[in-house]
Amino acid sequence: MNDPQSKPNILKRLYNWTISWADSPMGLWALVILSFTESSFFPIPPDVLLIPLVFGAPKRWWSTALICTVASVAGGIFGWIVGYGMWEMLQNLFFNYVPGFTHENFDYVANLYKDNAFLAIFGAALTPIPYKIFTIAAGVCQVPILTLITASIVGRGGRFFAVALIIRIVGEKAKPFIDKYFNALASAFFILLILGFVAIKYFMS
Repeated sequence: MNDPQSKPNILKRLYNWTISWADSPMGLWALVILSFTESSFFPIPPDVLLIPLVFGAPKRWWSTALICTVASVAGGIFGWIVGYGMWEMLQNLFFNYVPGFTHENFDYVANLYKDNAFLAIFGAALTPIPYKIFTIAAGVCQVPILTLITASIVGRGGRFFAVALIIRIVGEKAKPFIDKYFNALASAFFILLILGFVAIKYFMS
């Protein structure tokens, strides 16, 4: 039987591992890899690494947020390329193995692009809505790549800079709370993934 706490526990271990490398170039490289892959297929959000890295080097909060943003947008461009040129070959892999990548969600995102592609991508980039579906669907639907890049920079940048700035301002006062309630916060994030799609369907329908 699957343990309902298994996903949060995996995130907790990842969080603890990252804290130990917060002052190391390894931590930043891990952030780059996670931010890039999360934009196209990986299920864990970059915030999980961004937060402890800012705790470990609060004076570099803005550069850490910038690295996270650039890598995430680059991953979004990669997702667009996958959708634009490789979708026929890879679609079964995404639908079968990437969390949240269902036919229903993909078709809904494709329909959103008929109304306002910029707003749809911006909303996914800023919120817990699965951004990867939007980047790949943008390529499949031939949304102009400049639209994807612009909306992603604004949305991803706004999200990651806001997270980093809050941690920088609050500082060590927030760390005991995150350590104590990380499992609950991680569980809440997965719930928000679901609620995110409900919200976007309501506000953009």
